[in-house]
Amino acid sequence: MKNQTARMKLGKLRLTVTISTAVLAVAVLVAFYMMMQSKIPNMHLLFSLSLAFFILLIVFLALWTLCALEKCSRVAAIIIRCYLAFIVAGVLFFIVLLGLIISEARTSDDDVDCIIILGAGLRSDAPSLILRTRLDMALEYSKSREGVPIVVSGGLGEVETITEAEAMRRYLVDRGVDESLIWKEELSTRTQENIEFSLELIRERGLDTENIKIAIVTNDFHIYRAKHIAEKEGVEAVGVAAETPSLYLRIIYFSREAFALGAELVFGQKFW
Repeated sequence: MKNQTARMKLGKLRLTVTISTAVLAVAVLVAFYMMMQSKIPNMHLLFSLSLAFFILLIVFLALWTLCALEKCSRVAAIIIRCYLAFIVAGVLFFIVLLGLIISEARTSDDDVDCIIILGAGLRSDAPSLILRTRLDMALEYSKSREGVPIVVSGGLGEVETITEAEAMRRYLVDRGVDESLIWKEELSTRTQENIEFSLELIRERGLDTENIKIAIVTNDFHIYRAKHIAEKEGVEAVGVAAETPSLYLRIIYFSREAFALGAELVFGQKFW
């Protein structure tokens, strides 16, 4: 009788913890969603990562609660062990992917025949913070590569009135880049398209992409996947890594990139 009473108390306590956590999760996610709708920069990334974290946590707490119920305890205990093993495997997989991404987060000093700058969103028709870091890095990189054409790659976003490529062109021209060296790719909406459409444009301009070396300018967290896509297209590519501006953004973007790479490897999906 005492054991049964103790189990009931334990079950109620665990249920209270689970429900409280679920309520807290909903409150946090609603707040993040409202901030995302208010167009606060990078909030969509934080919302997505928080959603994934809370789903995993609440599923664990639900199983943990069932373990306190005598009728369900044995089955729930087996399930929770399998679930934890799945989580550990996922964390190890994530760490391996993060290691690959970090290993390529650097700038190559090779001579190149063409430079591609990947788009990263606009704010009031001006380059976003992340995009400015890419453009500034491209300006520095191109100083020692006079006459090398620069492809600015990015289409029209949902709330934008000009393409990312046009905003990037204006930014570069305002800082002294010869406009005749800037080629605009204005149709892409994600990384895969950035590179595919840029390579098509380069071929249209008379360069043989199978026999040239291309520099891809993007942020440090993005170099590995960008080079991987270019290499699958049969192009020799090197990375030019713009530093992500703050520790907070580095954590968010490197984490997001690991998830994106994992989704591509496991499901064959290219989400961004």
